[in-house]
Amino acid sequence: MYMYEHLVVFRFNDQYEPSREEGLLSTLRALKGQIPGIADLTAGVNVTEETENIHGYTLGLRVTFEDQEALRQYGPHPAHQRFVSMLEGIIENVVVVDYPILP
Repeated sequence: MYMYEHLVVFRFNDQYEPSREEGLLSTLRALKGQIPGIADLTAGVNVTEETENIHGYTLGLRVTFEDQEALRQYGPHPAHQRFVSMLEGIIENVVVVDYPILP
C-alpha cells in the first residue's frame, strides 16, 4: 500500500482579490485536522523566480495521503467542499496531479 501525493495549483480570475489569500490558505491548512487520512499538508503563495513558468498560477497546495482510499474520501468530504465553495466566482483554472509515492 502506497501513500499518495495530491498537488494542486490555482489560477484566479479578475474577480479575485489578493486580500482573500490568507483566508484561503488558512482554510486549506486547517484541512489536515479535519479530514482523516491526511499525513501532511502544505499550502502557500507561488514565489518562484521562474516567472516565465507561472502562467498565472499563484497559489499551491500539496497534500500527502496515507493511501489511495484517503485521497478518494478527500474530494467529497464536507471540509474540502467548503473550501471549493470559497472558490466560486474567483477561480479561472485549477491543475491537479495525484500520484503514488513509490519506494
